Amino acid sequence: MSIGEKEYKFKITVIGDPAVGKTTLVKKYTTGSFQKDYISTLGAQFSNYEEKIEGKQVKLFIWDIAGQETFEVMRRKFYNGSSGAIIVFSHAPKELKSYDHIEKWFKELKKYCGDIPIALFGNKIDLINENDLTSDKEKINSDVNVGNFVNEHDIIEYFKTSALTGQGVIEAFQKLVRKLYYKVSEE
Repeated sequence: MSIGEKEYKFKITVIGDPAVGKTTLVKKYTTGSFQKDYISTLGAQFSNYEEKIEGKQVKLFIWDIAGQETFEVMRRKFYNGSSGAIIVFSHAPKELKSYDHIEKWFKELKKYCGDIPIALFGNKIDLINENDLTSDKEKINSDVNVGNFVNEHDIIEYFKTSALTGQGVIEAFQKLVRKLYYKVSEE
C-alpha cells in the first residue's frame, strides 16, 4: 500500500438467536466449508477475510457473537467498533421463534453500535419450500412480513441464505461489504 492510500478495514458483527447458523454462515463465506455438527459459540468467534473491491484490498474482521442470554453482558463489549452488522434468523420450522427476536437484536445493535448498515439473513432456506414465503402471507416469516420489517427499520437488505447449499451467502456478505466500502470511500 502506498503512502496516503486509504486503508479499508471493517468489523462486521453477526448476531442472532442460538443455533440459527451464524457460525456456519461465516465459515461458508470465509472458507467455503460447512460445519455439520452444532457447536455453541462461547462469547464470540473471530474470522479475518479479505475482499477486493475496485482493485482495493478490503480487510474484514467478522465477529460471530453468541446469542445465548448468559452472554448478554459480555456481548455489549463485543459490539464496540462495529462498522456493519448482520442479524440472522432461521427459516427452519422448529426455529421460527428466532424471527420473533430480530426486533430485540435490532434494538441491541442500535443501542450499542449506533447508525451502522445492518443486513438481515433468513438462514436455512433449504429446509422449506420458498414458494410458501411468497404465497402464504399469514406465515410469520413470509416475504411480506420480512419486507415490512426491513422497510420499517431501514435494513439495507434481506437475504435468503443457506449455509448448507451456499445459496445467497457470498452475495449477501459481499453486498454488505460493498455498502461499507462505498460509504467510507465517499467520505
